[in-house]
Amino acid sequence: MGAAAAGPAARRPAPAVSPRLGACPACDAAPLAGRLAEAGGAGRDAGGTLILSLPAAHCAACISDVERALTGHPGVRTARVNLTLRRVTVDAPGLAADELIPVLARIGHEAHELDPEALSATAADRQGRDLLMRIGVAGFAMMNIMILSVAVWSGAEAATRDLFHWISAAIALPTIAFAGRPFFASAAASLRARRLGMDVPISLALVLATAISVYETTQSGHHAYFDAAVMLCFFLLIGRYLDHRTRAIARSAAAELTALEVPRALRIGPEGEQAVAVASLRPGDLIRVRPGARVPADGEITEGRSEIDRALLTGETLPVPAGPGQMLSAGEVNLTGPLVLRVTAAGRDSSLARLTALVEAAEAARGRHASLADRAARAYSPAVHLLALASFAGWVWATGDLRLAVNIAAAVLIITCPCALGLAVPAVATAASGALFRRGLLIKDGTALERMAAVDTVVFDKTGTLTMGQPRLAAAEVLPADLRPVALALAQGSAHPLSRALAEALAGDRAAALEAQREWPGQGVSALWQGRRVRLGRADWLGIAEDGADRPGSAAWLSVEGRGAPIRLDFTDRLRPGAASCVARLRADGRRVILLSGDRPAAVAALAAELGIAECHAGVDPQGKAAAVAALAEAGARVLMVGDGLNDTAALARAHASISPASALDAARVASDMVLTGHDLAPVAEALVIARRATARIRENFAISVIYNLVAVPVAIAGLATPLIAALAMSTSSITVTLNALRLRR
Repeated sequence: MGAAAAGPAARRPAPAVSPRLGACPACDAAPLAGRLAEAGGAGRDAGGTLILSLPAAHCAACISDVERALTGHPGVRTARVNLTLRRVTVDAPGLAADELIPVLARIGHEAHELDPEALSATAADRQGRDLLMRIGVAGFAMMNIMILSVAVWSGAEAATRDLFHWISAAIALPTIAFAGRPFFASAAASLRARRLGMDVPISLALVLATAISVYETTQSGHHAYFDAAVMLCFFLLIGRYLDHRTRAIARSAAAELTALEVPRALRIGPEGEQAVAVASLRPGDLIRVRPGARVPADGEITEGRSEIDRALLTGETLPVPAGPGQMLSAGEVNLTGPLVLRVTAAGRDSSLARLTALVEAAEAARGRHASLADRAARAYSPAVHLLALASFAGWVWATGDLRLAVNIAAAVLIITCPCALGLAVPAVATAASGALFRRGLLIKDGTALERMAAVDTVVFDKTGTLTMGQPRLAAAEVLPADLRPVALALAQGSAHPLSRALAEALAGDRAAALEAQREWPGQGVSALWQGRRVRLGRADWLGIAEDGADRPGSAAWLSVEGRGAPIRLDFTDRLRPGAASCVARLRADGRRVILLSGDRPAAVAALAAELGIAECHAGVDPQGKAAAVAALAEAGARVLMVGDGLNDTAALARAHASISPASALDAARVASDMVLTGHDLAPVAEALVIARRATARIRENFAISVIYNLVAVPVAIAGLATPLIAALAMSTSSITVTLNALRLRR
């Protein structure tokens, strides 16, 4: 048995969180994880403005309390709270965030530094605000031009009509130049890259509609279409904004992980503590993590004990105890006590940064469906321009009406824009990755969804996958009451997994006073109790001959001199949460479930019986697991392998699709397509359902795009759709595709 088990302090349950003084009931009702969810970095401009995050702010009382407390602090000029963003902007030249955070803590409000460089959501908001501004300009201009157009339609003639047309031109030309900039800029970039992007036909349609109106005005024509051109721009912008909003709703998992990053840390040096950028930390540095703060880097605890909230990073709902020697990951939250960490990885090398990179790579990856959509869009754009040119030439030849031909060509360009086709796959991939992330699964490979959808057989490893790899005492009652304190004292002298499990099971007892306690590496622990020798350890160390092949778990033995035969203590592994429901759902969905393990037959059979797995194989080595997966594939099965150990790596690589827990070895995680971030195994079954639904949504989106074009293109070529109607139809098709993808969120 091994090193010291966690002491009583480490095993205490997390204390209740006291109500915050002066806070409203709505704020106190927020879960602790939610109140600690936002942590950022320092944002200061040259004028001394600080931006702090207020994750617990929920009401008007919070605004007044925060502003009053900050403005009453020496050196603070003004403080303004944005309740929507849960931020406070403080004008305080010469003051640091560390001086203001305690001011808010004294009135019961949690605050964190905010990192402007990490505000990717703010950048997205700027894009949305920019589109809204252009929509407003186009809408205002459109209404004014419509008023002038009514006069022309009512019978204005000659000079009056021309004057109204010139006024309309004066309003329309700058409006289209400004409001249409998103389309023109994108089209110019596409042309510079020598390709025909989706905004090229849109821009060409806007230019054609405007040009024909200017021509009519200069020729004192009866008809000018400035109102239609501006309306076209207005509705196109609305479609672009709605698409932007629906994409923002299906925010990427990478953005959610990035929000957990902390930009600054308290480094302990020869001159004391100093706030430094996380990017400047190096392995070996000592940092202090205060209660309520997010861990800024991966590291090992050297001082202090606390409880750690891992909910946002791993999905665990309960705090876990932490003490010296334990490893913490960037993004976790220190809840109760101050800790000192020795940095092992920081910045881009941290576990949080690596997870973020995995998700970003998965979202950027191109699957078979994505490649098909890209190829179709590339071929489609030139075809659209040729079709518009043919329509223009055909109508000029048939009618001789240049104006009518230009309008029809513009309508064809707009209505056949392949926006919906281009959105068919990315919208689904983004929505699916977000849905899986919220359930505790990170997609490493962008093609994994397509492969997961075809899975019909699921192969599980045992230890560390279906179980936690954390033993627990099967029956504490085998210990007599007077020996429980002795067993607890011995167990606390070792960090062996069985010792820790025994100490946890006896945590309610008081440890006995022992003398001459000594740990024998790989054997057990011995000591003197009331002058008698007591030992806790392996059977062979205690001189006991046993055959445990028929026992499903592990065992340790307690020997007390003068008390007869040693007492056998049986331990069973902890079943991973959600394992039973996962297996049950897989079987209910008609999938074949197999258990492959290198463990003893009795342990494997017992677990298989407990979970209802009919097929199980024990004593299987790494090559045997890979061969079994390969044999299933040769038989026509589409295998999902779920494993965590080095012995599972080859099988993970051979499988049609693969998943590893976050606790798995690096080699296993590298070989897998998805990573299970929490302990709950239920998301594995959910992932297969979401993958099938995602594939169905992609096919539906392709069908929507094809049907739309089969109907819309003939209508436009026949001259039955004006440019305005074409814009409405095109925007509707794009929005329909995106909303269809968002059905995955339910």
